[in-house]
Amino acid sequence: MSPALFSPHQSLADTLLARLPDAFDGAHDLAHLTRVWRNVQRLMAAEGGDSELLLAATLLHDGVHVPKNDPRRAQASTLAARQARGILVSLDWEASRIEAVAHAIEAHSFSAGMAPQTLEARILQDADRLDALGAMGIARCFYTAGLMGSALYDPFDPQAITRALDDQRFTLDHFATKLLTLKAGFQTATGRQLAAERHARLVAFRDALLDEIGEV
Repeated sequence: MSPALFSPHQSLADTLLARLPDAFDGAHDLAHLTRVWRNVQRLMAAEGGDSELLLAATLLHDGVHVPKNDPRRAQASTLAARQARGILVSLDWEASRIEAVAHAIEAHSFSAGMAPQTLEARILQDADRLDALGAMGIARCFYTAGLMGSALYDPFDPQAITRALDDQRFTLDHFATKLLTLKAGFQTATGRQLAAERHARLVAFRDALLDEIGEV
């Protein structure tokens, strides 16, 4: 592994990654973790925060996989936080720092609906949600929808004008149910600025897609 991936805490990163299961899928793999860490670093540069604590939270935040279409999805971050506590206890971390990491992991999840109470939790939530926006967010959205066997859109009502949104069946619906709502929930000033840029890319893509299928 390149020592630059998780600088300046590569030794800790190697230890933590060795204790995690293999990547669950291409939307929650090592590349995702490196992107979230880069986002964390950009946010820390402007907002501050404990980098060691945030590195641990970044690497462990998706440690337990619950598929997007699983009814237990809202529990995923709680399960990951529990796993993180066990790993960090085995590394003799201080209890207060373990709980800070666990809170950041629990609060990062959109499905959990938990408000972050610390700077590090706010940064991790923003950093992870940035990866659900913009070009990468679009790529991850359609990748995950393909794994679930979802259609691209409803050919009879692509914009869900006369039906209820159903992002389990139609990928385009996920833009309305989640992706286009994320911008309003960012926790830091830097995160809000970056989110606005990536949100605009989502809107442009959705509008182009609708134009191509004759909906504009």
